[in-house]
Amino acid sequence: MSTSREFLSFLLEQLSYLDGISCRMMMGEYLIYYRGRVAAYVCGGRLLVKPVPSAVKMLPDAEYDSINEGGKKKLLRVDGVDNKELLTKLFIAMYDELTEQKRVSRR
Repeated sequence: MSTSREFLSFLLEQLSYLDGISCRMMMGEYLIYYRGRVAAYVCGGRLLVKPVPSAVKMLPDAEYDSINEGGKKKLLRVDGVDNKELLTKLFIAMYDELTEQKRVSRR
């Protein structure tokens, strides 16, 4: 099941308190960037975040999930997507632990 545009729009609205949120379609699903760093995946109508220490601490009961069926469960599923304050705090807390994107040089 792929993610609907309505669900993606809802998530982006939930994250609207944050400056620097953007998204990009990738293989039919979406990546959410926070200030230029990959922070989350939106797959199959679910919000999945990287299990950096701050996310694990803020979401102690979150289950691990995968971006595709049958894949390794390496990401945390955020079930409280209707809680705008929680999502805002989560992304802010995660930022310093997210990997910076490598710049690709073009010749």
